[in-house]
Amino acid sequence: MQFIEKGKGMNRNTFKRYFSLRVLPIWTILLIDVIIIILSCLFAYALRYDFKTAFIDDSSILKTVVWAVTINLVFFRLFRTYSNVLRYSSFIDIMRIFASLTVSYGILMLASFLSNTLFSDQNLITNEHIGSISVLLIAYIINFAAMAFSRVFVKQLFDALHFDERHSANVFIYGAKEAGVNIAKSLRVNMRNHYRLCGFIADEPELINKTMMGVKIHANDEYLFDAIEQRNIKTIIVSPLKMEALKHSPLLDKFIDNNIKLMTAPPLSDWNSMMPQVVQLKKIQIEDLLQRESIRINMREIANMLEGKRVMITGAAGSIGSEIMRQVVSYNPYSLVLIDQAETPLHDVRLELQDKWRNIDAHTIIADVSNETRMDEVFKKFRPQYIFHAAAYKHVPMMEDNVSEAIQINVKGSRIMADLAVRYEAEKFVMVSTDKAVNPTNVMGCSKRLAEIYIQSLAKKIQKDQSSCVKFITTRFGNVLGSNGSVIPRFREQIENGGPVTVTHPDIIRYFMTIPEACSLVLEAGCLGNGGEIFIFDMGAPVKIVDLAKRMIGLSGRRDIKIKYTGLRHGEKLYEELLNNKELTKPTHHEKIMIATVREYNYDEVKQNIQNLIDLSYSYDSMKIVTAMKNIVPEFVSKNSMFEALDCPKEQKTSTL
Repeated sequence: MQFIEKGKGMNRNTFKRYFSLRVLPIWTILLIDVIIIILSCLFAYALRYDFKTAFIDDSSILKTVVWAVTINLVFFRLFRTYSNVLRYSSFIDIMRIFASLTVSYGILMLASFLSNTLFSDQNLITNEHIGSISVLLIAYIINFAAMAFSRVFVKQLFDALHFDERHSANVFIYGAKEAGVNIAKSLRVNMRNHYRLCGFIADEPELINKTMMGVKIHANDEYLFDAIEQRNIKTIIVSPLKMEALKHSPLLDKFIDNNIKLMTAPPLSDWNSMMPQVVQLKKIQIEDLLQRESIRINMREIANMLEGKRVMITGAAGSIGSEIMRQVVSYNPYSLVLIDQAETPLHDVRLELQDKWRNIDAHTIIADVSNETRMDEVFKKFRPQYIFHAAAYKHVPMMEDNVSEAIQINVKGSRIMADLAVRYEAEKFVMVSTDKAVNPTNVMGCSKRLAEIYIQSLAKKIQKDQSSCVKFITTRFGNVLGSNGSVIPRFREQIENGGPVTVTHPDIIRYFMTIPEACSLVLEAGCLGNGGEIFIFDMGAPVKIVDLAKRMIGLSGRRDIKIKYTGLRHGEKLYEELLNNKELTKPTHHEKIMIATVREYNYDEVKQNIQNLIDLSYSYDSMKIVTAMKNIVPEFVSKNSMFEALDCPKEQKTSTL
């Protein structure tokens, strides 16, 4: 018994090794098809004459076989019926065989008819004439059936031998129209996916309870999860056409609550260059499910602004700076100057430019924006017309511990860049700020507010004096999903490592926006700005970080990941504001962008205060530096930080008034 089982295993492995070849050689497929033609003709004669050899003329058989093989080979060549990979045969391949055989046997039957009528002693159609045509007709039917069957048989055999049931997952596809069907086809031909299609989910009433591709189409109703449980479905593949509907559907939370892993395919616009069998599935990420309306920007105005211009981007190796670069290059700038002090990430940006945008005149420069001599040399050489200033230190706890660096980069660096923009007569200067600059509770937020104050006061001064044409614009927005060092990559890494997922506080909330959205709005604000404005973006509804963590854990399909609360970090507050309570907003023609009406500062006073603060930063006395910051920005009240001690005297003084 063991010997028999062992023999079966050896035979299976032998077949599997043979069918593991990448493709059968063309001559092998052609030889098989020729053998099928010969056998089809012989079998057709046998059927036509009831297997009675006395009525069969051997010379007639030989002539029919020779002509059938010859004519079919010609049209096999024209229709390329033998050039496909048998294991990936599709309806199109069967149709090619049908067309080729139809033309070939049609010519043979026509030739037979003409030869029998034109060159025969009798001009009448005899039984012999009918017999030869009927033989060809029978051979045609047998030939097509055999060749189609050979393709289907090889495909099914290959699938059966290579499908690993132990490592496969039963799946439903959400979406039963074109995109969903193409995904289903991809599962059928690409065995590396290890997914077995068990059904579709549809919202369209006319499709529900129908059968497609051999599986049932289920309704999106209360019985869906009974079917999911019965079929042991652990993964749902969402059609890209259904992603938008899923974001706002209660079905999403039900999937997550039932520990269903969600996957999707690239957008349909990306399918033009790929065949269905190579459509790559990917896990649905939290960024894909950001519940907000997609933001539209005026591409024509941005193109008019940037096309043919010299553009400089600082912080070009960061999440925001590199995405601004990707969007700017699509508008055909004259040149790009990309500045960052991080060597390896900037080198990655350089390689990306070489791979995708070789024709762009791009310069990657390692430099520190707080080095005035170096930046002056860069400005003098490249004379940028548009400057997107994204260089900054952004991590709140890090800046609480490194106050001097926050001032030197975020404040001094921004001042140097703004002053050089005026000196070298740039057209626009767009600074990327943060919601943490509103009522700041930490050093990082206050340093960005100081940069805002300097740039805004400088803009008002040059407008009043008409001493420069530079338009200074500040953009202020919240957290971006997936940016370097942000909460999303952190949670993702913790989930992959088995947890726990660490959240600082159960009530902490944040505004979120995707990186492309944020950068698109930065470019749009650059178009809108006339100088001196602080633009704020509609970030949608704030998100509880713990809910974000729960959803990410749910999307991973794991139940063993725990959430651990670690307490607020230095300088962190429970919620961020996009606007100071004393500030108002004015609308723009873009519904997602508003202008903050903030109080104005005198440039000369700001310039002196900023210079004193920068000088003080080189003392590296954090307490003195933060005290000076609070004097310039009185709304800066520290939270969860050692600098809270500096706020106590103010609070005591206020309470006695």
